[in-house]
Amino acid sequence: MTLHIQALGPAIGALVTGIDLTQPVSDAQRDALLAGLLQHHVLFFENQPVTPVQQRDLARRFGELHIHPVYPTHPDAVEIIVLDTDDNNPPDNDNWHTDVTFIDKPPMGALLSARHLPPSGGDTLWASGIAAYEALSEPLRKLLDPLHAEHSFVQSFPAWRYARTPEERKVWESAAAKYPDIPHPVVRTHPVSGKRGLFVNEGFTSRIVELDKKESDAILAFLRVHIAKPEFTVRWRWKQYDLAFWDNRLTQHYATVDYLPHRRVMHRATVLGDVPY
Repeated sequence: MTLHIQALGPAIGALVTGIDLTQPVSDAQRDALLAGLLQHHVLFFENQPVTPVQQRDLARRFGELHIHPVYPTHPDAVEIIVLDTDDNNPPDNDNWHTDVTFIDKPPMGALLSARHLPPSGGDTLWASGIAAYEALSEPLRKLLDPLHAEHSFVQSFPAWRYARTPEERKVWESAAAKYPDIPHPVVRTHPVSGKRGLFVNEGFTSRIVELDKKESDAILAFLRVHIAKPEFTVRWRWKQYDLAFWDNRLTQHYATVDYLPHRRVMHRATVLGDVPY
């Protein structure tokens, strides 16, 4: 097979064919995928029935893996998050977010596999923080460039949802203590491409440090609306065993919740990154 990467839009997204991810990925294939990720920000693969162990091993080809502090994980591979949602366990990711920005070295990327899908719905959208930043006026870019924003674990994982039992409370309190609010640049530089992009998101960003509350709330509200403009996004309609691999450093994503009461199960492996600057 010959690996081929076809763009799905000018700002973000590409479909990858000519590769079997259930088999070990060669160095040449890994390098080609990283180059495609750098250009397109999110790569989609169809009909890739990887097991949790295969997905973990694939993700390890791109770096050290993160183990989530509160999400359930797969018994065969603790590095694989199991996102199993239905009417009794509604999802919490129907907002624009960048994964795990509440740590000092947020993930460089993530690999998401569709395991069980509803009859319809449950699409995921990704947005390019680079395209959104470059579309801003020069005065606004200059305002944002030196600013920092705090990212909060408890904002995205509140106690009322994740500490409902004594056992959950113990895990949640440990995570909340381990991950206090942490500042990151509002505009981040991609460590490989050198491009600049927005690095604030609805899921985790609580405030802009250098601004007062009203100013911070107004700027963050504007940026949340701005990055969701269709021209900065790509939408993927999942089929079973589809897999997405995205650059988490300067993208956001949104999982639509239009499938309840039906069930949706996704497996995610998360590759750790570096300190944003």
